[in-house]
Amino acid sequence: MSKIIMGALIGGSAFAGIVGAQLAPIAAASAVAVADDGESSNPVVIELFTSQGCSSCPPADMLARRLAKDGSLLVITRSVTYWDRLGWKDTLAREENTRLQRAYAAKGNEGSGVYTPQMVVNGAGSAVGSRENDVRSLVRRADRNGPRIGTSTDSKGRMIVTISGRSAYLAGVSLIALSSSEIVRVGRGENGGRTMHYVNVVKAERNLGSWRGKPARFVLSREDLNISGADRYAIIVQRPGAGPIVAAKLVGG
Repeated sequence: MSKIIMGALIGGSAFAGIVGAQLAPIAAASAVAVADDGESSNPVVIELFTSQGCSSCPPADMLARRLAKDGSLLVITRSVTYWDRLGWKDTLAREENTRLQRAYAAKGNEGSGVYTPQMVVNGAGSAVGSRENDVRSLVRRADRNGPRIGTSTDSKGRMIVTISGRSAYLAGVSLIALSSSEIVRVGRGENGGRTMHYVNVVKAERNLGSWRGKPARFVLSREDLNISGADRYAIIVQRPGAGPIVAAKLVGG
């Protein structure tokens, strides 16, 4: 596993014990008042920070593909840019992913740091992306009881996104365009000659507005849902400054 702490290179595959496990639940923050329908509509979001130039990443990429088959989870692959200097420029990497990972690291949550592979669960605790038991422990402790996201289509073919529930906090609402499957043949670097498989790769994302703790409605045009390379989309409700993810929904695909 390769590791950077706030921009300082640590490197190597022998890094262990990022942060000791905490007993407190990985919660989204203050409680939200929602109707109890006997089940949660919110999947737990797992963001995988990975790189085609990281020799420790393929097992995490494989785990991400397996976890994505679980409907109670929303796996998002975020390829980063900082290993491009090792001889291969990641074809899926986005600088926005690198900035987000550094913003998560600055929070100092469980397992925090800038390293690959890393899985961040609901924008809070994180673990080495290939350590399934650690990741599943974070998932079990994640708060699924945030606001509820609903979608429908109007007569003009637009998607109507509704967010219900009440809270005392502010959160941003984002639309993330995803490619459900990407296959890349790596030509050089640590994974030179390998064929890499990825799931739910970020192609684009934009802010839709804010959720202010009361019912809200957002309208998505057909153009909003026609991003090049994307075949599915995710709606994410997240507290500001790379805070906890309080609600999510996968649409399309």
